[in-house]
Amino acid sequence: MGDKHAVKFPQEVLDEYAALGIDLPSLFSAGHLGERMDIRILEASADRVVGTMPVEGNTQPYGLLHGGASAVLAETLGSVGAMLHGGITKVAVGVDLNCTHHRGARSGLVTGVATPVHRGRSTATYEVVITDEQDRRLCTARLTCMLRDADAAAGA
Repeated sequence: MGDKHAVKFPQEVLDEYAALGIDLPSLFSAGHLGERMDIRILEASADRVVGTMPVEGNTQPYGLLHGGASAVLAETLGSVGAMLHGGITKVAVGVDLNCTHHRGARSGLVTGVATPVHRGRSTATYEVVITDEQDRRLCTARLTCMLRDADAAAGA
């Protein structure tokens, strides 16, 4: 993620974290791996998470976008959605990721959009569609996260 940029969060999410003295936008990132891969979260809510990632720097030896890079983007976006669904009392932990790669990309920026398939008390499942700059589907992924109590997760 390199430089700081603003993530668009719903106001009620910002208010929930602010009530605990947490400035969510200033803390938020895609994590160390996401930073190395230059993943940028543009919009984040429990209903929809949007992020981008450059193909350059995330390719396999043949110059195509690495399938693992698509998986990292998908898990990042789906996990953010699950985390926002669970709220401040839960921690989202990925337990299943499935990716189907439809076509390759050699350059440009890919965009992932995560939307919920299921949002329960103990699990959340998101579908993530990754497209290229011509809006062609490159990958369809499904991520299921377990929602653990934040207190229990801290002791694990």
